Amino acid sequence: MGKARHRGAVLPRMQTSGSKPCPCPSFRLREVVSMYFTMVAVFLVILVVALQGSVPRGSNFPYKVPLDPQGLLELSWNVSYPEQAVHFQLLIRDLQFGLLFGMSDRGEFEDADLAVLWSDGHNSYFGDAWSDAKGQLHMDSQQDYQLLEARKAPEGLYLLFRRAFSTCDPKDYLIEDGTVHLIYGILEKPVRSLQAINISAIHRGLQRVQLLKPNITVPDMPSDMKTMEITAPDIVIPSQETTYWCYMAELPDGFSKHHIIMYEPVITAGNEALVHHMEVFQCAAEFDSFPYYNGPCDSKMKPDRLNYCRHVLAAWAMGAQAFYYPEEAGLAFGGPGSSRYLRLEIHYHNPLVFKGRRDSSGIRLYYTATLRRYDAGIMELGLVYTPVMAIPPGENAFILTGYCTDKCTQLALPAAGIRIFASQLHTHLAGRKVVTVLSRDGRELQVVNADGHYSPHFQEIRMLKEVVAVFPGDELITTCTYNTEDRSRATVGGFGILEEMCVNYVHYYPQTQLELCKSAVDAGYLHRYFNLVNRFNDEEVCMCPQVSIPQQFFSIPWNTFNRDVLKSLYGFAPISMHCNKSSAIRFPGEWEKQPLPTITERLPEPVPHCPPAPGPQPAAPIPLNLGKLRRD
Repeated sequence: MGKARHRGAVLPRMQTSGSKPCPCPSFRLREVVSMYFTMVAVFLVILVVALQGSVPRGSNFPYKVPLDPQGLLELSWNVSYPEQAVHFQLLIRDLQFGLLFGMSDRGEFEDADLAVLWSDGHNSYFGDAWSDAKGQLHMDSQQDYQLLEARKAPEGLYLLFRRAFSTCDPKDYLIEDGTVHLIYGILEKPVRSLQAINISAIHRGLQRVQLLKPNITVPDMPSDMKTMEITAPDIVIPSQETTYWCYMAELPDGFSKHHIIMYEPVITAGNEALVHHMEVFQCAAEFDSFPYYNGPCDSKMKPDRLNYCRHVLAAWAMGAQAFYYPEEAGLAFGGPGSSRYLRLEIHYHNPLVFKGRRDSSGIRLYYTATLRRYDAGIMELGLVYTPVMAIPPGENAFILTGYCTDKCTQLALPAAGIRIFASQLHTHLAGRKVVTVLSRDGRELQVVNADGHYSPHFQEIRMLKEVVAVFPGDELITTCTYNTEDRSRATVGGFGILEEMCVNYVHYYPQTQLELCKSAVDAGYLHRYFNLVNRFNDEEVCMCPQVSIPQQFFSIPWNTFNRDVLKSLYGFAPISMHCNKSSAIRFPGEWEKQPLPTITERLPEPVPHCPPAPGPQPAAPIPLNLGKLRRD
């Protein structure tokens, strides 16, 4: 740099030896010095601006989530699709002797990808590390968590660092669309080295987020837009780890049809780390009234009629931002044929069992009386809630698939098709992956929504990166992957939390009469399966008429043969199609024993993009000057 500056200060060459005097004005020493320092100052300003461009600040981090229940660790981030990278800002409000932050498949600290800050009490270090199957930490030979800044502020220590979506380092986590399990650990004692950190002995936790948020253009809001808050009425959060709280609200008398065009969370200050997710449901219009209720959703005091409040109007999960409808559509509520009654459901996650914490959180709806061009609709895809679809116990990755067939879309969709703009995936506790694919004429065209690290504990309505057009004759195929390694008997489909579902609630416009497009294996073919099991196994499976399908599944000895035959059955047997209107009545037609859709061309597996190698980087931590850290 010094040599470059010196060259920039060379004086203009003066004419000599027989030449005419230079017509240029002569430079005095003072002017030359002034020019030199001006050039240096301009260079430094350009340099500072360039450096600041690599360190996003303040409002450049639009997404924020507390990592721990006390709110002492706060993560903010932004997503750069041109750079294929995420910038993180981690605020540590109560720094002790360091922190582990990272990602893993399902929130484990084994086989995890980590950024680690640690201190021996005098010197501090930052490095990219990984943990092996036993939880032992190792410095990564490829340092892909790029530290941009570490600075102290009155509110705590800020760490800013960058991470590419894909690094092509086998020890690194591939950041994809869908759920990301973030993990953290707090070092409460000094450690002499990275390898000396014992992850089983530190305070640690897990937070789930959708890191790769879509770049959505926010539509203009109408001048007559109004707001309505559906919030808990200053309740006391129960002093237990998990609570689902239900509160009934109702729209004003004579509330005419409106369009919801946006909604956002309303979180009571101080409870940001306790409010895990929230949903607003509209009740069934077939009932004239619903009883008031304000209490735990699993209480015996909750009126049974509240189970008929299932139509989702809004859903929010921790880390999500405001939800916007496309400018040409809105979600209708109010008016004839629409219930006045709404149910708010809040999931409180209180692992530290705080007592006496009051809360008035909920969801703020933005709505307009100026109806947009289209009513938005919600359609259920996937599997029917029936026990004929079952998962054997002890399975690591058992797959079930539900179909919305070309026959149904041909009959039920308008000629111009529909546009899917958002999606909410749903399973119960055994669900691990969910994907819906659009196919046409036997060719897979595009993924509607996919979550390869799906968690039933983190469900939100997600705006899609691009609107998906579905036309008559198209097929929508939803596949769910389950893990039942911790179960000793079969898991059947159904409404119970220990039963299973495979659903994608797609949000689309224009609204049609088609509200449910799902399938299940033909019951007659399942009966043949039970017969086969009886024939080839010593233990008899009772198939008496009075024995239910779940009981027949529970009595099966789950050897390799029985497992493989069930997988094969689900892969070839005809299906019962449910091509249903909102009245729960099927569209006219023959829907039993329908053939499975034939897929002749599948989408290629995505290939991770490897960023250009930054050059050789030593597998060594970066020393940080944070001063002497405290000892408690």
